[in-house]
Amino acid sequence: MSGQSWLSQLKQHKVIAVIRAAEVSLTRQLALAVASGGMQLIEITWNSAGATELIAQLRVELPNCTIGTGTLLNLEQMREAIAAGAQFLFTPHVDPVMIKAAVDIGVPIIPGALSPTEMVTAWSSGATCVKVFPVEAVGGVRYIKSLRGPLGHIPLIPTGGVTLENAKEFLQAGAIAVGLSSQLFPKEFVDTENWEAIAQIAANLLQKIS
Repeated sequence: MSGQSWLSQLKQHKVIAVIRAAEVSLTRQLALAVASGGMQLIEITWNSAGATELIAQLRVELPNCTIGTGTLLNLEQMREAIAAGAQFLFTPHVDPVMIKAAVDIGVPIIPGALSPTEMVTAWSSGATCVKVFPVEAVGGVRYIKSLRGPLGHIPLIPTGGVTLENAKEFLQAGAIAVGLSSQLFPKEFVDTENWEAIAQIAANLLQKIS
């Protein structure tokens, strides 16, 4: 997928569901639930159980979704993720070597950054866009607003502090998209396997930000 195609998907769908679980079957169910609620951008974190197999499986089961992975820490993990079929790559940090490798292969990579220096470094290295993580630690929505002046040319995806309540505010502040994890999967619904309730949360969020 080209960088331009990825950016178009972000502008259209606006939310990435970030899924991390200790059991393959649970991770799969959570992905199916948010997909049935209308979410089309799904990140299976690399430190989830069976991430390699699950990414490949979800590519088949959810053909209308774009399945990627995150929490990639090094080049070896990134190459394994691409081989498994990951369509986009998130890292919690800025690694120019990983960015260049992803760009050379043609897979969108979104490094995690917090300071303007890190963001510019990631962007200059070829990153498709930049994950602002953890955004809550540096002021949340106000921080994104502050960045738009000097760094308005860099597409930003805040995570780590985005909630069902403030997701729209982040988008209005200038974020191209947002990433949500535990907010989409309340423990009581996961424990009771209430997948329909999770699907409804996803659907409600998409409606709220549209």
